[in-house]
Amino acid sequence: MYSAAIIPARYNSSRFPGKPLEKIGGISMIRRVYEIASSSSIDKVYVATDDSRIFDHVKSFGGEVIMTSSNCINGTERVAEAITHLDNIPEIVINIQGDEPFIKPDQIMQVAKALNDPGTGISTLKKKIETLDDYNNQNIVKVVTDNDDYALYFSRSPIPYIREKTFSLNNINAFYKHLGIYGFKTNILMDVVKLPESKLQLVESLEQLCWLENGFLIKVLETTHQSIAIDVPEDIVTAENWLKLNSNS
Repeated sequence: MYSAAIIPARYNSSRFPGKPLEKIGGISMIRRVYEIASSSSIDKVYVATDDSRIFDHVKSFGGEVIMTSSNCINGTERVAEAITHLDNIPEIVINIQGDEPFIKPDQIMQVAKALNDPGTGISTLKKKIETLDDYNNQNIVKVVTDNDDYALYFSRSPIPYIREKTFSLNNINAFYKHLGIYGFKTNILMDVVKLPESKLQLVESLEQLCWLENGFLIKVLETTHQSIAIDVPEDIVTAENWLKLNSNS
């Protein structure tokens, strides 16, 4: 199936304005994500933005970029709008968030290959939570899944809640964080962006909860690769330190 990776990027983030242009190891975050996606087997890679500074920066390093409306309320809407500007519409679309500068090409392909299953319209990734700090961090989204690896719920709160002291992060495979990447069959993407905001989406500020509330299944695949998402300016220090310790990444 013909595939495209689209990286939505906006400048005016409430928690970290200018985040896509912030440099880690001397390279902007948006360029890092773009080059990683380009090294995967995805057919085409684009950045989608509403900001001329990001547009010009992507052009400056030879990247392909699509200017989108400033009215998009989230990255998924921006990705869906970007598709409408393409001459060759992909059958599957990978939405790679621009604040995941250390995502791996094989993680991108893991999400893409899941869409070969006729029953899978949306796919994403989870990774085992290893520290209580991550478990309790509201900026790290947690996910719980059913026995077939379909999402039951996503939350910024610690889920599942550890009620019994006999349980811990290490003795039961139930504690996972969600990574910022989605795969969509294009027709499913165009359906979910038409949905009105839902109750749970508004409470948690997580758009994927709207999809679950409306009956869409989300396949959640496990990865063992460590990934650092950049949510606030303080995360840049963590990313720089991680880069020094993982110089081949």
